Amino acid sequence: MAEPADLVVEGCTVLVHGQDGTIRFEEDSAVVVRDGAITDVTSAVTAAALPAHERIDARGRLAMPGLINCHTHAPMVALRGIAEDVPVEEWFNDWIWPIESNLTDEVVELGALLACAEMIRGGVTAFADHYFSMDRVADAVARSGLRASLGWAYFSSQGAEGRERSLDFALRRDGDADGRITTTLAPHAPYTVDDADLEATAELAREHGLPVHIHAAENRAQTDSSLERYGRTPVETLHRTGLLDVDLLVAHGTGIVDSDLAVLARATGRIGIATAPKGYLKFGWDTTPIRALSSLGIPVGLATDGAASNNTLDVWESMTLTALVQKSAEKDPRWMTARQALDHATTQSARVAGLGERAGALAPGRRADLILVDLSGPHLRPLHDIAAALVFSARSADVLTTIVDGRVLMRDRRLLTLDVDEIAGELARRLPALTDRGHGRRIQDYGTG
Repeated sequence: MAEPADLVVEGCTVLVHGQDGTIRFEEDSAVVVRDGAITDVTSAVTAAALPAHERIDARGRLAMPGLINCHTHAPMVALRGIAEDVPVEEWFNDWIWPIESNLTDEVVELGALLACAEMIRGGVTAFADHYFSMDRVADAVARSGLRASLGWAYFSSQGAEGRERSLDFALRRDGDADGRITTTLAPHAPYTVDDADLEATAELAREHGLPVHIHAAENRAQTDSSLERYGRTPVETLHRTGLLDVDLLVAHGTGIVDSDLAVLARATGRIGIATAPKGYLKFGWDTTPIRALSSLGIPVGLATDGAASNNTLDVWESMTLTALVQKSAEKDPRWMTARQALDHATTQSARVAGLGERAGALAPGRRADLILVDLSGPHLRPLHDIAAALVFSARSADVLTTIVDGRVLMRDRRLLTLDVDEIAGELARRLPALTDRGHGRRIQDYGTG
């Protein structure tokens, strides 16, 4: 007899990606897991005959790839709701950066742990993070059981020390947590990191085989200001400094203009864009030009940004908003169909986050990062179209079970690796010192140039 599987998830409907990029749903199916990887997606009848150390009865549920948060700042959950209804310049300069100058390693780790708990409950199995004190974030990821791509952010105002810290972290922690942690270099943005530092970052990325995670063309005002001051757009700056010739994750890109598309088309690195539509709506920005980027073959993944601006780390919400905002922006109800939105949430997000063929689909050889979604709620029935139900009707609370590397992190809405009350209580005790803005110190001044 075959060696017993580690886990069999049986009786479910499975979201399956076709080789041509299509998405279909197969009922009465099962997912077989060994050594943290998917070894088979088969019928429930076939799986019933397989020996297994653990079985999950998933009748009435949908198995799908775990969601991937392609750009966030996990510890910023500590600042959720603290600066609302203000322009982005005031948000950064008068609130967020003065508060962040009070950060301690302990607050960063507690915030990251709380964020991990929120993402597990929302069906997120991996995230790409760009922040400070990243050793503590890595420790939180290891404890939570999630998968993550982590980069230690830096500004040119920090001198060479910031860039060197980011490189040191990337080299030390890559492959940690049994391979669930990968790392990036993380310059903040073209308006806070000068050309010399961006060029040095590109050289380090090539030398060490590291990807880069950066904010760029966040909004149209940044692009206009860059054109006025330097005669080039932020995307052209990325090209000029060599960053489009390495693997690059660009956060936001709502300020990408038509002339940038030809520049991006000439990139020799693997370029991915992360879109976080809720924050753009709050700040009154345009949206990421997904249709134009898709025409170039550039993947666009879904993100939340930090909870200080987005309020939640709910990628399910990002998927719904992406589909709706894209229809509105393009004035075309046929664009960004439910199946297209699901593709952005799964395979495209995996590519953007640097996970390639390791995640983003339920198929043999992929890591066993999957979630089980309850399809029985009244807001989902009747199920005329499962894809439409997932994108436009389902909510993150419909996720019942979250599995990463074959390990169950949440079962029937019960977290198994983290204690939310303990984490939130410890964080609350540190909030008065964190949120004091009386000192007037800033990490950096936000501008649009």
